[in-house]
Amino acid sequence: MAVLVIALVCGLQLFHLDFFERLERMTYDLRVKTALDFPAPAATNLAFVAIEDSSLKAVQDGQVGLHFGLLWPRQVYGRLVDELSAEGARAVGFDIMFDELRPDHPPVEMADGSLVESDNFFALQMRHASNVVIAVTPDALPPDLFLTNALALGDISTEKDGDGILRRVKTFRIYRLWDPLIQQAAQQFDLDLDNAQVVPGEIIVPQNGTTNVVKIPLNAQTNYSASDFLGASLPPGVAPHARAFTDQIVWHMGIVLASLQLGLDLDKAKIDLADGKIVLSGANGVVRTIPVDHDGYFYVDWRLTDNDPHLLRTSIETLLGQDAQRLQGQTNGLSDAFRGKLVVVGSAAQGNNLADRGATPLEEDTLLVSKHWNVANSIITNQFVHRASLPEELLLIVCLGALTAILNFYFRSVVAATVAVFLLMAIYIAVAFFAFIQYRWWLPLVFPVVGASFVEHFSLVAWLAIFEGGEKRRVKSVFSKVVAPDVMNELLKAEKLSLGGARREVTIFFADVRGFTALTDEVQEAAAKFVREQNMDAAAKAAYFDESARETLRTINTYLTLVADTVLTHGGTLDKYIGDCVMAFWGAPTANPKHAVACVRAAIDAQRGIYELNQQRRAANETPLAEGSEQAIKQRPMTLLPVLTLGCGINTGVVDVGVMGSLDRQFNYTTFGREVNLASRLESVSGSARIIIGETTYHHLQRDDAVLAATCVELPPVKVKGFQDAVKIYEVPWQVK
Repeated sequence: MAVLVIALVCGLQLFHLDFFERLERMTYDLRVKTALDFPAPAATNLAFVAIEDSSLKAVQDGQVGLHFGLLWPRQVYGRLVDELSAEGARAVGFDIMFDELRPDHPPVEMADGSLVESDNFFALQMRHASNVVIAVTPDALPPDLFLTNALALGDISTEKDGDGILRRVKTFRIYRLWDPLIQQAAQQFDLDLDNAQVVPGEIIVPQNGTTNVVKIPLNAQTNYSASDFLGASLPPGVAPHARAFTDQIVWHMGIVLASLQLGLDLDKAKIDLADGKIVLSGANGVVRTIPVDHDGYFYVDWRLTDNDPHLLRTSIETLLGQDAQRLQGQTNGLSDAFRGKLVVVGSAAQGNNLADRGATPLEEDTLLVSKHWNVANSIITNQFVHRASLPEELLLIVCLGALTAILNFYFRSVVAATVAVFLLMAIYIAVAFFAFIQYRWWLPLVFPVVGASFVEHFSLVAWLAIFEGGEKRRVKSVFSKVVAPDVMNELLKAEKLSLGGARREVTIFFADVRGFTALTDEVQEAAAKFVREQNMDAAAKAAYFDESARETLRTINTYLTLVADTVLTHGGTLDKYIGDCVMAFWGAPTANPKHAVACVRAAIDAQRGIYELNQQRRAANETPLAEGSEQAIKQRPMTLLPVLTLGCGINTGVVDVGVMGSLDRQFNYTTFGREVNLASRLESVSGSARIIIGETTYHHLQRDDAVLAATCVELPPVKVKGFQDAVKIYEVPWQVK
């Protein structure tokens, strides 16, 4: 059953069902929140410049030397870059899309009085700073003006899990950068470059809103002929042949920022998605290995919230105000808090389309721009979330399932096993939380704990209740006919019966049905005579002899059953049937300090029961004799019910008691020794309808039941087989006065 459950749980894991994955992610979120309560390494050079609601009002009111509405022109960000550069920021990453030029924005008046377009001013400031990372997404690319003046590109796309929570990011994406002439043609002729197909020898570009396509011929180096594509109107200075596109790897914004800090060369990154890792290295021997899945995603170590003390947070209007002062020459008292910082610029304003908010493992509604500095923090501190691989998860399922099976096997009690299994689950959960908090190891919880441990345990309990419980009830029903209920329960509670025994003082009881041997001979002679007289054929003769044997067996079973039931009623252990003799004992396996009294009283009740049975059989015999017919006589040779008696021998002493025989074949819980032999000899001398007890038994009666002992009659000592000296014996009267 345990193996079946473990196999089923492993099979479910292999299917990667979304329901179970969601449960596992919930346990991950809980671990992430718990980890916040424990100290962990954190970079000290991370900063966030927030565009707040107050920032919008400050710019709108002209408080920072600028006066613009909700949609700011690019010069605002240019001035921000200028200020951060003046303060010595290490790098500036914009979580803001600049996906098109805005010539409609007002120009910037330079120090010499000349006017520069807003976009050009922004590009100029980026070129001067040489540390700006601008954002790209699969849906939008910045224009060439920004691409050529920024230091690097950073992917800021957000992909949440199925439950709407952002837990992981993609390390890199491959962006296709088209030649400017092709981009120009795409705008002119409304071509859909996003769905362009590159096939050998050409590019097939669909035209939006139609079924038409434009084909651009390519050579082996993916170069195209600009003159063929645009015709004779080739702009001056444009090469007649150019590369149609360039596929560029763009890393996640947080990785780019951290790489600038550590000096990692992203162009030489070793990407091995099949092996689940990306290795980044730098000139100073710095190496970072990012654990990823086969699609290049890795889980963010959500360590720093937007109000974390390790994160320098400032509103954008503060820096714009400082820039205005710097331009006016008022440099005294200006702060350089951003010196050496990796700065992320993003929106934290409410009620506008600039803010990117959503759920993370830490909070249901927070700024998703926080993913950038958390990713950067992981790279800088070299601390990553390592999720167990599929083989590791399957191994944990098997191990926890095996331990659960062992505990259920060891603790046969359902309550004890349940406590042990729940303790095992608690220990594993604690280890999983510790592993995440201390090492960021994500050990699975749902399948090992709920599946392999919880479900397996209750499956085993159900199995025990339904199948083993049924078998135990069957054994009890059979066993209860052999021993007393308390003896039966004592034996069934034993985890394991072993061959061998122990020394115990017990009282042994032998009861032999007198007259049965003679009865058997009489019945056989009468049956043979009846067969001859009736001149039966072979088949009828065999059937008649079988019926005669069954009648004889029913007779002896009637007497033996009465004796056995009496033994069980008085709490004795029914040892065995020896032909027409019953052997039983008291005092084992359950202790009984008055075992001698119990045995003697059982013998008395057995004799009285036999007496009453005989009275009933004699009464029944009178009716067939009075009303018998010739036909009845012909049907069977004996119409009278046999009347038998009982001879009982009892002795008390220390004997060996335990299991004898073969546990693989047949065994018996019995007693053996000198005192057992004496009890058997006393039965032999008891005669008919008498109870003979040994001297030790008599002394026990004197101690435990003086009234019963007083009724006993001492007889002359007898010499019995196997004993050198004559033994003292007593007779116990049982007749009802």
